[in-house]
Amino acid sequence: MTTTTEPREPLATDGELDTGPRVNKPQRRDALRGWLYMAPFALAFFLFLIYPTVYGLWMSFTGRSLMGANTELSGFMNYTEAFADPQVWSSLWNTVWFTILTSVPLVIVALLFAVLVNTGVKGQWLWRLSIFMPYLLASTVISQIWVWLYNPELGLINEVLGWVGIGNIAWLNNPDTAMLSVVITTVWWTIGFNFLLYLSALQAIPDQLYEAAELDGAGTFRKFWSITLPSLAPITVLVLILQVLASLKVFDQIYQMTGGGPAGSTRPILQYVYEVGFEGYRLGYASAISYLFFFLIIGISVIYMVINSRRGARP
Repeated sequence: MTTTTEPREPLATDGELDTGPRVNKPQRRDALRGWLYMAPFALAFFLFLIYPTVYGLWMSFTGRSLMGANTELSGFMNYTEAFADPQVWSSLWNTVWFTILTSVPLVIVALLFAVLVNTGVKGQWLWRLSIFMPYLLASTVISQIWVWLYNPELGLINEVLGWVGIGNIAWLNNPDTAMLSVVITTVWWTIGFNFLLYLSALQAIPDQLYEAAELDGAGTFRKFWSITLPSLAPITVLVLILQVLASLKVFDQIYQMTGGGPAGSTRPILQYVYEVGFEGYRLGYASAISYLFFFLIIGISVIYMVINSRRGARP
C-alpha cells in the first residue's frame, strides 16, 4: 500500500510568522481617523469633567485655602465638620423646600397648560409663544423684572393689591414671603420647558383611542382620566425627575433677587458653598460640602434609574 502526501502551503512567506488575523491598511486608517475625531471631545471631557471631579474630591480631604496653602491630607475632618455645621443643614433645607414648592406646580400647571392648548383653541402659536418665551430669557433679566414687580413702593404687584385694600408687602425683605416670591418667579420663568414636553407627548397619543372611547360613550373627563393621564405617565416621571434635579441646583435667581436673605431664609446650599469657598477662602471645606450634595443628587438619579428600569421590565 502506498500513501500520498499533499504538499502543505507555507504559513508565511519571506520568513514572516503567521500571527492571526491582520488589520489591513484601510482599517487602520479608519480607526486612526475615528480616534482623531474623538480626541477633541475626549480632551475636553478630561479637562472639564474628569480632572475637576478628581481634583475636587482630593481637595475635600485637605484644608486647602483659596491662596493654595494647607494642602496636607486631613482625613474626614471636613466631612465631620459639615455634618455638625447648622448652616449646612439650614441651607440644605432651603434647597429642599424650594424644590418641593417649585416641582409640584411646574409639573401640574405645565400639564394643564399643555392640555388646554392641545384642545385646539384659536391662536395656538400665540399661546405657545407666550408660555415658552420666558424660558428663553437669561436669569439676570428675569430677576430684574421681578425685583421691580416686587418693589414695595413702586412695584406693580403691590399696586394691584392696593386696589382691593391690601397694604404694601415687602415681598423680598420678609422671611415669610421671600421664598414664595422666588418660587413664583421660577415657576413663571421655567414652566415653558415642561409645557413643551407635555404638549409633544399629548400630540403623540393616537386619535383612535379617543374615537373608540367616544363610541363607548366616554365623556371628556373619562377620556382624560383613562386615556390621557396613563399615556402621559412616562413623560410625567421624566419631567418630575428633571425638575427635581434642576431645582436642587438653584443658585442664580436667588442670589440675584435676595442674596440668600433675609436672615438666610432663602440661601440655597450652592450659595453656602460659594460663600465658604470664595468668601471664607476654605476650598477644602467647600469641596466637602459640594460632594455631600453631589451624593444626594446621585441618589435621586439612581432612584429614577430604578423606577425607569422597572417600568421598562413590565410586560
